Amino acid sequence: MQTVYEAAGGAGFFLSLAEAWHARVMADGVVSHAFSHGFHPEHGRRLAAYWAEALGGPPGYSASLGDESAVVRLHSGNGPHEEMDRRAIACFDQALADVGLTGNSRLRDVLHSYFAWATTDSLSRYQDSAADVPDGLRIPHWSWDGLAGEAGSGTPDGQPGP
Repeated sequence: MQTVYEAAGGAGFFLSLAEAWHARVMADGVVSHAFSHGFHPEHGRRLAAYWAEALGGPPGYSASLGDESAVVRLHSGNGPHEEMDRRAIACFDQALADVGLTGNSRLRDVLHSYFAWATTDSLSRYQDSAADVPDGLRIPHWSWDGLAGEAGSGTPDGQPGP
């Protein structure tokens, strides 16, 4: 069966999506706050590699840029931010349209579900402190059926997180 990564069009699609999402986020007065401290000049490329790996593509992110613990730490210690999350998800949905993903509702729905889960669950678990994030988390993998069991929850042992 074709992976979500393959169905989306591979690395080029995810780079375009990451760039479109980032542009949307930077134009949003609430979500852009998350980047007020600055961001890596290769943010789009790194984000694309992360999404690609999580959605069935090559392990480029974890092979060269870091593991899930590092990603979660970047997003932790900021307290609850439901409005920002909601708007980040809306920016993602708009970015899907920006890159031309309007006709394939199954793919669009899977990508939306992944991003919404990653935003409101995986990256929001450690609101109090980045120091609470355990070492050794693996990048969760998402399939057509949702969170895959193998890397699954992103916990070191593959078990459900807190």
